Amino acid sequence: MKLTPQEIQLFRHNGFVKFPTQLPMDQVEALKAAALKDMEEVVEPVVRQNGRIIRISAVWERGGIFQETITCDEILNPLESLLGSDIEYVLNRHNHVYLRDAGSSHSLGWHRDVRHWSRTIATVLVYLEDTNLENGCTRIVPGSHHLPAFANLHDDAVQEIATSQAIPLPMPAGGLLAIDSMIVHSAGVNHTDGTRMSMTLGYHSTDELALEDNPRRVLVRGTRPYRGNDKPRE
Repeated sequence: MKLTPQEIQLFRHNGFVKFPTQLPMDQVEALKAAALKDMEEVVEPVVRQNGRIIRISAVWERGGIFQETITCDEILNPLESLLGSDIEYVLNRHNHVYLRDAGSSHSLGWHRDVRHWSRTIATVLVYLEDTNLENGCTRIVPGSHHLPAFANLHDDAVQEIATSQAIPLPMPAGGLLAIDSMIVHSAGVNHTDGTRMSMTLGYHSTDELALEDNPRRVLVRGTRPYRGNDKPRE
């Protein structure tokens, strides 16, 4: 369940890798049921578009099957190959479930999830329904995480490159896709009568220079070792 050296190199070079693991279908169905229930009961925080709920946020705080998935071995074992043994989950970036239909317009433009390489996180996309070309699978521009940190994604040249070089990434229900959050990517347009549901999670290695716990980070594996050079020598 760990990544091979070749898979790690592909992530570093291309900015994404499909995990060799998948969530069991009973876990996928439980996640879908929990998300749809919270949407139906309007359990805040939620995001609406044209009066309908398209996203539930703060999935960690909802507990239950959401926390079980965020901390499951199917995600953390391969993720450890990228981040090391000390891993935190991010509460204030991603941490949500999207339900996209033909009317959804969120995140269709080219974007990055973070602004600078020194603050990037590993994003894990958890697909709760099959995603394909018809219902708007994720599109990425391989290697674009190497573009300058503050590249203007609205620049015509960047837009042209992104549009011409992007590739679609169809994924099955239960599939797990890890991306460097500096990579240029977008959601695709859903051209079907159905939905495309996915959960977006953010992780990074623990901050070895932080003396205090960050309330917007949750330790999900390992410890928080402090390695600042102001630490008293033993």
